[in-house]
Amino acid sequence: MSADRYPIVDQNAPYFLTITVVNWIDIFIRKEYKQIICDSLNYCVQQKGLVIYAWVLMSNHIHLVARVKEPGSLSFVLRDFKKFTSKALIVAIQETGESRRDWLLDKFAFEARRTSRAENFKVWRDDNHAVSLFSPGFTDQKVAYIHDNPVRQQIVTTPEAYLYSSALDYSGKKGLVLVEVL
Repeated sequence: MSADRYPIVDQNAPYFLTITVVNWIDIFIRKEYKQIICDSLNYCVQQKGLVIYAWVLMSNHIHLVARVKEPGSLSFVLRDFKKFTSKALIVAIQETGESRRDWLLDKFAFEARRTSRAENFKVWRDDNHAVSLFSPGFTDQKVAYIHDNPVRQQIVTTPEAYLYSSALDYSGKKGLVLVEVL
């Protein structure tokens, strides 16, 4: 995106990414919504050349350390991921017993009208806050930050206790998303 203060310059290099829900709305509180994200990330790994080194899904954003294999484009994969998950999340909101259904749909519809960047509903912010990973030490720092996020939010007491993260993979177990451990 041209207005993105953190653009993806090298489409195949590894980046620390933050993909955020508009207005930091806490949407990922239901397992159905979380599963959409996990399934979509796995699809991108298997079909679009996404390589995920670390990830965490919080209530209103996702952090990734990731890259895309050549000849793919990280920007295109993220665009497709956001487009698909936006539609899938809206359908899930409409079809589940979501107590905040009308409020959520109203917020996402308002954001689409306000920005003119989506037809009916806008779930994700346009930017990806992509920070280039320029050294192994910086990459390790970002992976630790990702895994500690649920601990800092007092959701769990240890990183590997959080199901929606690659911390499980780094502890020697299999997590929900296909990850290449560094």
